[in-house]
Amino acid sequence: MPSDAAKQRAAKKKEARKAAVAKRNDKTMPEKGPKKDGNGDSVASSLAAMKISTRTCTGVLTSHPSSRDVHFESFSLTFHGLDLLTDTKLELNWGRRYGLVGLNGCGKSSLLSALGARELPIPSHVDIFHLTSEVEASDKTPIQCVLEVDAERNRLEEEASELAHNDSEAASERLMGIYERLEELESSTAEMRAGEILHGLGFTKEMQEMKARDFSGGWRMRIALAKCLFVGPSLLLLDEPTNHLDLEACVWLEDALKKYRRILLLVSHSQDFLNNVCTNVLHFHQKKLKSYSGNYDAFVKTRIELEEHQMKRYKWEQDQIAHMKDYIARFGHGHAKLARQAQSKEKVLAKMVDGGLAEKVIDDKTLEFSFPDCGPIPPPVIMVQDVSFRYGADKPLIYNKLDFGLDLDSRVALVGANGAGKSTLLKLIDGELIPTEGIVRRNGHLRIKRFHQHLHDTLDLDLSAVDHLMKCFPAVSEIEQMRKAVGRFGLTGKQQMCPMKNLSDGQRSRVVFAWLAWNTPHILLLDEPTNHLDIETIDSLAAAINQFEGGVVLVSHDFRLISQVAQEIWVCEKQGVNPWKGDILSYKEKLRRKVLRKQKKKKV
Repeated sequence: MPSDAAKQRAAKKKEARKAAVAKRNDKTMPEKGPKKDGNGDSVASSLAAMKISTRTCTGVLTSHPSSRDVHFESFSLTFHGLDLLTDTKLELNWGRRYGLVGLNGCGKSSLLSALGARELPIPSHVDIFHLTSEVEASDKTPIQCVLEVDAERNRLEEEASELAHNDSEAASERLMGIYERLEELESSTAEMRAGEILHGLGFTKEMQEMKARDFSGGWRMRIALAKCLFVGPSLLLLDEPTNHLDLEACVWLEDALKKYRRILLLVSHSQDFLNNVCTNVLHFHQKKLKSYSGNYDAFVKTRIELEEHQMKRYKWEQDQIAHMKDYIARFGHGHAKLARQAQSKEKVLAKMVDGGLAEKVIDDKTLEFSFPDCGPIPPPVIMVQDVSFRYGADKPLIYNKLDFGLDLDSRVALVGANGAGKSTLLKLIDGELIPTEGIVRRNGHLRIKRFHQHLHDTLDLDLSAVDHLMKCFPAVSEIEQMRKAVGRFGLTGKQQMCPMKNLSDGQRSRVVFAWLAWNTPHILLLDEPTNHLDIETIDSLAAAINQFEGGVVLVSHDFRLISQVAQEIWVCEKQGVNPWKGDILSYKEKLRRKVLRKQKKKKV
């Protein structure tokens, strides 16, 4: 129970807040429009979109309507007529951070979208922020975009006004939480906190004064991420938030999210990130959700132990059933004594079946990616000689006098801050960009292919994966040949022949990898290849890279993938490319110390 002093403070806050709400309500206000959801979009718009949506969602709220926890039973989710979840439980408890894991295409993003659109009966006091799109390209600065929380402030004040007349203990507890949120949003330090969040996500002071329309979509997505972290909703839904971040920003976000005090539901395919952020794991498997305590490593360990126990029980039960059936068949109509024993075993068998038998363990499908043999070519393969580059005569140099070489046995990971030029270097290597000074020499027989996020934009989503690849490679006449190529990257059956707009982002990435492999490159340039891929697929990609006979240059925010495949780590900074002497984990520790130093400096 709260102390008398705490009750007095709460009463004072209640009176002050009631006065503020009354003052606001006394003002002449414009006619209220439709209510807003966590992203600032009108619920009316969301409902209109839902009418044409091919997603259906049902569930029964089992938590108390005024509880901060959100529990559902008989939860089912359907997309394009396909059952993604059937009659399962979803339990989200206050103060917990959940990692939602499962294979590509199982329905993780659809689940977040259903929650974000309130397609389930989520209590109105549970505010939701589902990060789905970047902020609008406007004349506002990033700071102004983040501080746009009027809709959230109004909602909280309305709820406080309603709760002010409720003297129950639960209402008082909720009211205290609302006052804390309002103080955070309205405090004199709000602008400073917004600036700290933006700085952690990679925005310098100069960038924070720029206009939102001057940023790329990826940077505007960072502004949207900063906004949701600033608001701190009751239920925060994040779908692969690290996709647009560099390694340093990933370390900062990891540190910020592991302090999140409300409810976080996170989809991430970075095992390292899940391990350091999550208190629980929700496993999306066989159209059910199963909850595990602990981080991702704890989930893997517990799941293996449970499956081993289940498999032992399944084998024992099947052996017992086979033995009893054989006995009943042999002696059921024989000697009276043997017949009675057979009847007894028949009753035991019936009880076993009625009591519920252990199901056979069905493993998640494991993929075996592969890149075809590219064939040998004599060195030198690529020589970068005295290369300098800038994007314009009035622009600063990004690189100055670079000298290095790449061969078929190269396994290099490029790391560094956003804007340091990692993607630019890949474009210089493959010839998309021409050096300002110097030269990039390539073997005349060399085939280079670069994976980057914009390859998704080249997919004709109205075509199937097979039809798209047949269009890309008109010399291929046999459709079965192309189906096998797509199948090697995990798309089978209907997934190969349905329109790609029905596929998940991760499944579309596999189509891109199939296209990449068909070109049989000698050098693979991989720019954030893990975006949208599940953890199992990332492991398959790592194995394929390790077996690939050509060279690889990798840019990734996934520390685990880098640790699996990179033999060299090059740091892009200060207009150069410098080898890192340690491994990727030592580089991450350096970034963590850097983030901590910045935070201490801010506090001082």
